Amino acid sequence: MGTLMGVYLPCLQNIFGVILFLRLTWIVGMAGIIQSLLIVLMCCSCTMLTAISMSAIATNGVVPAGGAYFMISRSLGPEFGGAVGLCFYLGTTFASAMYILGAIEIFLKYLVPQAAIFHASDSAMLNNMRVYGSICLSLMAVVVFVGVKYVNKLASLFLACVIISIVSIYAGAMKSMTHPPEFPICMLGNRTLVRDRFDVCAKTVIKGNITVPSQLWDMFCLPGNMSSTQCDDYFIQNNVTEIQGIPGLGSGIIRENLWSDYVQKGEILEKAGLQSVDAHGALENFGMYVSADIATSFTLLVGIFFPSATGIMAGSNRSGDLRDAQKSIPVGTILAITTTSLVYLTSVFLFGACIEGVVLRDKFGDAVRNNLVVGTLSWPSPWVIVIGSFFSTVGAGLQSLTGAPRLLQAIAKDNIIPFLRVFGHGKANGEPTWALLLTGLIAELGILIASLDMVAPILSMFFLMCYLFVNLACAVQTLLRTPNWRPRFKYYHWALSFLGMSMCLALMFISSWYYAIVAMGIAGMIYKYIEYQGAEKEWGDGIRGLSLSAARYALLRLEAGPPHTKNWRPQLLVLLKLDEDLHVKYPRLLTFASQLKAGKGLTIVGSVIQGNFLDSYGEMQAAEQAIKNMMEIERVKGFCQVMVASKVREGIVHLIQSCGLGGMKHNTVVMGWPYGWRQSEDPRAWKTFINTVRCTTAAHLALMVPKNVSFYPSNHERFTDGNIDVWWIVHDGGMLMLLPFLLKQHKVWRKCRMRIFTVAQMDDNSIQMKKDLATFLYQLRIEAEVEVVEMHDSDISAYTYERTLMMEQRSQMLRQMRLSTAERQREAQLVKDRHSLVRMGSLYSDEEEEVVEAPPEKVQMTWTREKCEAERRNRNNAPENFRELMSLKPDQSNVRRMHTAVKLNEVIVNRSHDARLVLLNMPGPPRNTDGDENYMEFLEVLTEGLERVLLVRGGGREVITIYS
Repeated sequence: MGTLMGVYLPCLQNIFGVILFLRLTWIVGMAGIIQSLLIVLMCCSCTMLTAISMSAIATNGVVPAGGAYFMISRSLGPEFGGAVGLCFYLGTTFASAMYILGAIEIFLKYLVPQAAIFHASDSAMLNNMRVYGSICLSLMAVVVFVGVKYVNKLASLFLACVIISIVSIYAGAMKSMTHPPEFPICMLGNRTLVRDRFDVCAKTVIKGNITVPSQLWDMFCLPGNMSSTQCDDYFIQNNVTEIQGIPGLGSGIIRENLWSDYVQKGEILEKAGLQSVDAHGALENFGMYVSADIATSFTLLVGIFFPSATGIMAGSNRSGDLRDAQKSIPVGTILAITTTSLVYLTSVFLFGACIEGVVLRDKFGDAVRNNLVVGTLSWPSPWVIVIGSFFSTVGAGLQSLTGAPRLLQAIAKDNIIPFLRVFGHGKANGEPTWALLLTGLIAELGILIASLDMVAPILSMFFLMCYLFVNLACAVQTLLRTPNWRPRFKYYHWALSFLGMSMCLALMFISSWYYAIVAMGIAGMIYKYIEYQGAEKEWGDGIRGLSLSAARYALLRLEAGPPHTKNWRPQLLVLLKLDEDLHVKYPRLLTFASQLKAGKGLTIVGSVIQGNFLDSYGEMQAAEQAIKNMMEIERVKGFCQVMVASKVREGIVHLIQSCGLGGMKHNTVVMGWPYGWRQSEDPRAWKTFINTVRCTTAAHLALMVPKNVSFYPSNHERFTDGNIDVWWIVHDGGMLMLLPFLLKQHKVWRKCRMRIFTVAQMDDNSIQMKKDLATFLYQLRIEAEVEVVEMHDSDISAYTYERTLMMEQRSQMLRQMRLSTAERQREAQLVKDRHSLVRMGSLYSDEEEEVVEAPPEKVQMTWTREKCEAERRNRNNAPENFRELMSLKPDQSNVRRMHTAVKLNEVIVNRSHDARLVLLNMPGPPRNTDGDENYMEFLEVLTEGLERVLLVRGGGREVITIYS
């Protein structure tokens, strides 16, 4: 099909509709010519701007069936596409209800008034509409079900009816310049009377030279009685006059109709220029006057008129049948909107210039003997308009009932909304049977509302929502300059799209703010539903491009420098160990990470596969998928990175160096404790751990080692009481303070109390230390109990000597193991046996990972300034207390260190044996690698007898501040 038959005429047929014939005269009467022109201009400008955006999208590639839905979903993604597609579907479905209500109104009011079933009550008309509307909907649904080809064949006939009707209006307006049609209106004072209730517009009539009361007199007075005492006051005091209903184009009536005349519900229609005596009329005579059936306002009229500007998608919906869609759609649609806009604007002018104001405001033509008000102006007869408009509304209703199920079927077939799948099926020839059934049910809801003026604003909302997103789609694609955005239609601009979008939004709230909120709520719920439930679709949509642009912009902004202390939060790199089957060995590490993050900040989950990248690529992808699945189970929001390296140690170093991008880099490493390192004959596991500790320190990263991670709570557990104990031995920038606070944000730890322990020696003022620490915590806005534990110097116990001896013997023996495999196994077993005699070894361990020692000048001792200065003075002296553990120097005796570890462990176990979690400063590894094994032993002794321990090492910067 070409532009004329394929786009222009279908658009004309869809745009011209029931509102033009049934409501435009009434809108002109209520709003006046100036405000009516404004309403038409607003609505038509909105659709014109949308058509420009739509043309750009439609000419950027092939648009198959589904029209607006397809364009938006492929431009803005399945979430927006589904939400807008369903809005468009609901709009089209309610449009069919509106057209049917219009057809029934014409049928009952103007064609066959005697067909009414209900009479003489306020709701009689509404009930008649409901009954006949439901019958009409059922018949139309059957026609659509039997065969769409009949609907398409009749389309041209219905369009001819519309064009003939419009031509007859113009002909009648031109003729009214010289020969205005005879439609007299009867006025009582300045009030308009219902004309079909009486025969002669006079109080009395002369019959055979005798003046007798007219039918009108009998209506307002006691019948047969000429006495004025028995009459309605207003009737007696005011004259009955007859004025011309259609004065004609040359009458100058246009001056009276320029300005608005809004009325309240039940207000009698009055003509301003007529003389009237204000008297109290009887209530029983109220039915004699023409009155307003609803309260009117500018905003209400906008909502009622807007549906007559919709229908611009008709061409794009037929894009599959067009010879050259990319040329026909823009030309045909824009020409159709231009034509219809001109017709509306001239119609507003002609109605205001030809028809008396009270007739214009008379919605159902009661003042002109129940004629259709537009019909009174038409030539050669009012019946041309009545019959033409009836057939055109029936045709438009059939078109809507045909189009809506196909749109729903297109959405269902895309499989983005799971519960709609059933509507994707239909008859063998593809006709959407189930979708038609649902469409009929929704349209029935519209028909049960039974008022054209109530249904019109509802479908205005849905169409405006759809047009808003068409404009948004065009604007997003234009601003992002995506490489695939190459529309053949060149006359678009992002500013026009934004203007169109703004107008759509403004019109939504102007016409009905509460309907607008409901429509947006429906669209929002559908959007969220598709986001959470819908199938993943990759359509290369603009929102994905927008996300990329926003991410790039944000990353570039982050490059400015490190975050301020106030914004510091742990950005985690979680190092995971995989078993032989590529399953995560300790998933509780991920659980701990999710509890610490509570969905905020950055989490990168890394792992290393030993091997050659070329050979292990498939294995790497499988590992990545396994980690992603585990992250989903543990609700960790973050990224996954698997590294293939010839040595695990090197892979971890690469991860620590290269993970993250720009300002989005990790500042904290989380790794597990090396399980069973004592029993392992292969020292690489714990060597890798210590190497990682060194690397994180060198990179100035913080380190967390959850020990006994298998005993950490899952996300489904809840601690209803208990303590999180912080043993603050060395000032590490506040990491130890911040971590419990962050953990307590999660529901698992929320009910736990926080206790902070610091250790005092004999020469410290422990009371002052406690006071200082409490003040500091108060300034940090952290609620915690403060306790100062005094450590007394004591003799080195026999247990300490024995423990040290076993440790050194084991180290020495393992160093000598440069023997054959069999001997090596025998030696290792011997060491294990010997060690198990004395060992009170830790009950459990974790995974593999490492930390480095911060430079000594960055380490401050707990608390007071005097202590800091004393530490600086004594830096070169060998410390004689438990803090030796924190700065292991190779020249200190192992016995002394072991003594410190044992004493500190005794104190910690004594105070925190029942704590839910114990946080400890993690000492740095020795500078000399020969002491690595001793370092591991010290850590074991330090944490012995504690169920859940988190070893923490700061990254050498302040992470918490007292300032706001």
